[in-house]
Amino acid sequence: MTNIYDVEAPSTGELFTTLLSREDISIKHILSSDSVPDTLYIQDEDEWVLLLEGRAVLDIDGERVALGRGEHLYIPAHTPHRVLETDMGTRWLAVYMATQTSTPLL
Repeated sequence: MTNIYDVEAPSTGELFTTLLSREDISIKHILSSDSVPDTLYIQDEDEWVLLLEGRAVLDIDGERVALGRGEHLYIPAHTPHRVLETDMGTRWLAVYMATQTSTPLL
């Protein structure tokens, strides 16, 4: 057992720690510095993020979205997104879910 609050923020970038991983779901703790890389994410999984501490500004498919402590956001699979700004020590809980392929009912 570990405590996510025992981890200190990196001086630059982000620290990703997998808390749980299964075939259909992955839960990660993300700890951001105030200098994050300009990375475009386009993932095959749906993603739900909860901001536990700090502040962040994201670009979600061309729309600027600000998140504060306690706010959460759902990002469907294949949606282009990037983190634009974070406060030092911004702490996230991210849940990645495999997308389901629908089987038509006969």
